[in-house]
Amino acid sequence: MNETVKRGSLELKADVLVIGGGPAGTWAALTASAKGAKVVLADKGYCGSSGATAPSGTGVWYVEPDKELREKAKASRFILGGSLAEHSWMDRVLNRTYENMNRIGMSGYPFPVDEVGNPHRRSLQGPEYMRLMRKLVKKAGVTILDHSPALELLADEHGVAGATGVQTQSGEAWSVIAGAVVIATGGCAFLSKALGCNVLTGDGLLLAAEAGAAMSGMEFSNAYAICPTFSSVTKTAYYSYASFYYEDGSVVEGAGSKKGRSFIARNLLEGRKVFARLDQAPEDLQPLLRVAQTNFFLPFDRLGINPFKDAFPVTLRLEGTVRGTGGIRITDEACGTGVPGLYAAGDAATRELICGGFTGGGSHNAAWAMSSGSFAGEGAASYALSLGRHAAGRAPAGLSSSTLTHRKAQPGAASRALEYTAAVQAEVTPYDINLFRTGERLEASLGRLDRLWKEQRGQEVQLSAEGVKLRETAAMTATARWMYSSALARTETRGMHKREDHKAIDENQHYRLISGGLDEVWVKPEESAKESVQ
Repeated sequence: MNETVKRGSLELKADVLVIGGGPAGTWAALTASAKGAKVVLADKGYCGSSGATAPSGTGVWYVEPDKELREKAKASRFILGGSLAEHSWMDRVLNRTYENMNRIGMSGYPFPVDEVGNPHRRSLQGPEYMRLMRKLVKKAGVTILDHSPALELLADEHGVAGATGVQTQSGEAWSVIAGAVVIATGGCAFLSKALGCNVLTGDGLLLAAEAGAAMSGMEFSNAYAICPTFSSVTKTAYYSYASFYYEDGSVVEGAGSKKGRSFIARNLLEGRKVFARLDQAPEDLQPLLRVAQTNFFLPFDRLGINPFKDAFPVTLRLEGTVRGTGGIRITDEACGTGVPGLYAAGDAATRELICGGFTGGGSHNAAWAMSSGSFAGEGAASYALSLGRHAAGRAPAGLSSSTLTHRKAQPGAASRALEYTAAVQAEVTPYDINLFRTGERLEASLGRLDRLWKEQRGQEVQLSAEGVKLRETAAMTATARWMYSSALARTETRGMHKREDHKAIDENQHYRLISGGLDEVWVKPEESAKESVQ
């Protein structure tokens, strides 16, 4: 709940409010605007340069409309993801991704071309991609609010009707009354210092839950990426060219970028250092690797390390739901959440529909961002425009589980946020809690997280930069509780979810796990299509 926004603060009205300015958010804004909707986009950072995509290159699940190629693409991660993906959603996403990639090519994205001039459209460079998306969004007439995190959704008896937040650079509060809202705030990496993830703290998941939406697949949220100990760049695909070594130079058997991260984690848990060298990369490929991911090599170059020849220490950096698949539950083809007027897209939404319980850093996630963003933008616009004249007179109230206030921040708010963040990280970062899961350890961690939630629950949160940090810690705490409650309920190993006390897959648990709740977390199974991919 919040007080009435002070006179003099920014007050806007729109058909559609998009919260988040990454790929999913910008595609949602573009498609909603194309439907004739008046759109406002509020980004926690600077739209076009914040988030996981903006500073990096990413592969894209882009496949030509050839039946054999599409079937092969769908099969590529089906079993790996625990056979929970659905044909109809994979087809829709492949179709829309193909259209959208061709669209940005026509809009000026500089795709590389082969020797005969055909564009290579299976990857994107984040800086160029997001710079173009910001340009296209502005050209479409969308109002962009940069450095404007949302602190709560607004709703009335008809459903979600906007949001309130704060502009962190000016300290001014803002509110947008809208016919529909798209949450495209990204996943939750728990402030692990992974590149581009400093704004990805699960904010949208908490906002959605406060409005009554559920989560899905939150047990598939324990993604760790291989990373040099001295870098924040988590480009795990490059480690497919790596060999891994102990400090004495002997090989770490079984370690790798795909199924071998557990070997790395177990060694790190036991206090042994692990080193990598990209010594399996062919010499003629090395210059191309440098061009494709320049930021990957920058930390090495600064330290005078040649990663193709020199061994360097590695760790595993938590990326949580960013490379996981869990998120807000999707209830229809327009990426609705089951709450009237509320839609979800990108990493804020579950990706189980296209990749089950396992995804990665790009590819499926990148395709899902641009396609689900498009679906959600279209759905939100249609819903908002269907409200007609009734939308103008709405007077919604805030939904925050914290008490939002304009009063001056109390002393110690910033230090409390740091303490809460450290407490959450102490539960989700350790490999022996989050990666190698057991019922006993999950229950113990959940007990601590429940107490942490109760401690934060009744606190006053100011509409200020300090208030943003407190809401981030609440979002991370809530996200961790949904994760571990779902992980406790899935008594098997499936996808990226690994139970040390239930190491086999259980065909009787071929279902999705839906979770939700704030003070009392609940989990229940939901049947998924029992499909197979040839």
